[in-house]
Amino acid sequence: MTLENRKSAARQAAFIRRKVAFTEQMPGACGKLSEVLAGHRGVPLAGFMPINTEIDPRPAMAEAAAHGPVGVPVIQAAATPLDFAQWTPDTAMVDGAFKAKIPAQITWMVPEIVIVPLVAFDLAGGRLGYGGGFYDRTLEGLRARGPVLAIGFAFDAQQAEDLPLEPTDQPLDMVVTETRVLDIPR
Repeated sequence: MTLENRKSAARQAAFIRRKVAFTEQMPGACGKLSEVLAGHRGVPLAGFMPINTEIDPRPAMAEAAAHGPVGVPVIQAAATPLDFAQWTPDTAMVDGAFKAKIPAQITWMVPEIVIVPLVAFDLAGGRLGYGGGFYDRTLEGLRARGPVLAIGFAFDAQQAEDLPLEPTDQPLDMVVTETRVLDIPR
């Protein structure tokens, strides 16, 4: 089986697990994320606008926005890194690329913390995304500029073993789920 076939199979299985977790989630799913971000008040961070059955980081992002800049990703073109536009809970949003909402008026920012959406994660900080490589390119570029904390945010059910990863896949520094915080040793 090719690497791409393994990735496709892993994504399909993870999407099924994520959909079940999404439909069964309890209120307060981002409580642990809020706790983690409270320890980094004022540090520029980027979250994401959830699509489909992704866990929703917006309540934690809203709390963080009261203390410092918060951004959301903007896809400028395929096969490029993401840029980040400032966001607040009151920001008017419009449709962007790949179904993700983006601010109607763009003010660019550079995050030092990136909350990363994912399809599956492992306990070593491996992350399986959607296959576009946007976050891998983005994290590589941000890390070349200085320290960046990459926090994967997902449901517990998205944990997997033996993820099909490549050398270009950027590792997560931490994974936060609805029930736990996993610090990844480096």
